[in-house]
Amino acid sequence: MEYNEMMRMSMHDKIKRILRHPLLTDRRVLLGLWTVLSLAGMLKLHRSHNNFLIFKGVFWHTVNGTSLYAAYPAEYDDVNHYGPLFSLIIAPFAVLPEWAGMLLWLLFLSGWLFAAVYWSGLRKSQQVYIYWFCGFTLLTALFMQQFNIAIAAIILSSFFLIEKEHEGWAAFFIVLGTLVKIYGIVGLAFFLFSRHKVRLAAWLAVWTVVLFLAPMAISSPGYIVGQYHEWFSCLVGKNTENIHSFAQNISLLGLVRRTTGSMDYSDLWLILPGMVLFALPYLRRRQYRYLAFRETLLASVLLFVILFSTGSEASGYIIALTGACIWYTAAPWKRGKWAAALMAFVFILSGMGNCDLFPKHIRHDYIQAYALRALPVSILWFWLCCELGFKDYAPNEKMTDHEQEDNRL
Repeated sequence: MEYNEMMRMSMHDKIKRILRHPLLTDRRVLLGLWTVLSLAGMLKLHRSHNNFLIFKGVFWHTVNGTSLYAAYPAEYDDVNHYGPLFSLIIAPFAVLPEWAGMLLWLLFLSGWLFAAVYWSGLRKSQQVYIYWFCGFTLLTALFMQQFNIAIAAIILSSFFLIEKEHEGWAAFFIVLGTLVKIYGIVGLAFFLFSRHKVRLAAWLAVWTVVLFLAPMAISSPGYIVGQYHEWFSCLVGKNTENIHSFAQNISLLGLVRRTTGSMDYSDLWLILPGMVLFALPYLRRRQYRYLAFRETLLASVLLFVILFSTGSEASGYIIALTGACIWYTAAPWKRGKWAAALMAFVFILSGMGNCDLFPKHIRHDYIQAYALRALPVSILWFWLCCELGFKDYAPNEKMTDHEQEDNRL
C-alpha cells in the first residue's frame, strides 16, 4: 500500500515536471502553436468557408447600400446577423483576394484572443493553462471563421481594462462587442468593480455615439439607421428560429428543452432564475476586494453568455472554455480531484464534442441532438455559483507561489 502510494506520488511529480517544462510554458512557443492552428483553418478554404463569405458581404453590402440582413443565395448560404459596425472590422479583409483575406482574418482572430489573454494580468500559469486547454476549441472556431473568438477577447479586455483603471478603453470594447454581436453587453457586469464609475458611464455614452456613427463613413446616415432597425428585427426572428435549430441553441436552454422533449414553455422560466443565481454574488460586497472573487465572476460571465443564449453554437465554446479555465485557476484554495475530473469532462465533451473522437452516430444522435456539449459547463457553472455565494476568496497566505502553481497543474 505504502509502495503504491509512493509510486503514485512519483508519477504525479513526473507529470508536474513535464508540464513545467520551459518549452511547454514558453508563450512564444504557444503563439507559434496558435499560429499553426490559424493556418490549419485555411483547410476549409473553398470547402466550408461560408461564414467568411457572409462577413465579406457585410462590407460590400454596406458600401453598396443594400440590405445587410437579406438573403443572397448567389453569394452565400444563410444570412448575416452582425450589426452594421462589423462592416468596418471586416473591411481590411474583405478588399483582399479571398484566400489572403481569409488567412489574415484567421490570424487576426487567434492573435486577438492570444493578446487579450497575454495582456490580461492573469498569472503566467493561468495564461499557459488557457492556451493549452482551449487550443482544440479554438481550432473548431477557426474552421468556422467565427467572430466568437474575438468576443472572448472583448469580454476579457473589458474586465481587465476596468481592473487597470483604463475605463475609456474598457468602454470601447463593451460598446464594440454590443454593436457587433450583442454578447459584448455582458461587459456591463463588471461595472460595479470600477473605481471610476462616473468616468466609465461617460465613456460608454461617448463610444456608443462614436461607434454607432462610424459605419456612416462608408455609407450614409439614413442607411445605417435603417440597418440598425433591420438588425433588431433580424435578431428577434433569429431567436425564435434558434430555439428549434439543430446547429444552434447548444446551451443549457437547449439541453433542457431537447432532453425533456418539451416545447410548450418559455425560456424565461430558465433565464430568469439563471439571472438571479448569476446576480446573487454581487451582494457579497466585502468579497469585491479579492481579485480571485472578481476573476471568478468574470468566469461566470463567460459561461453565462453561452449557457443562456439560444444562439450558442459549436464555435462559441471558445468563450465558455476560457471561463472554465479561469474558474479552475483563480481559486485561492487547492482544487481537488473532483474539480480536475470535471475539467477533464469539460475538455472531452464540451471542447471536443463535435470531433471524430466520437463515432458519427454518437455525435449526431446524442451529443448534437440533445445539446450535450452544454452539460459539463452547466455543471461547472452551478458549482461556480455555489462558490461565489459561500466561499471566502481571501488570498491563502500559507501557500507559496510554487505551491499555487502546483495547484493549477
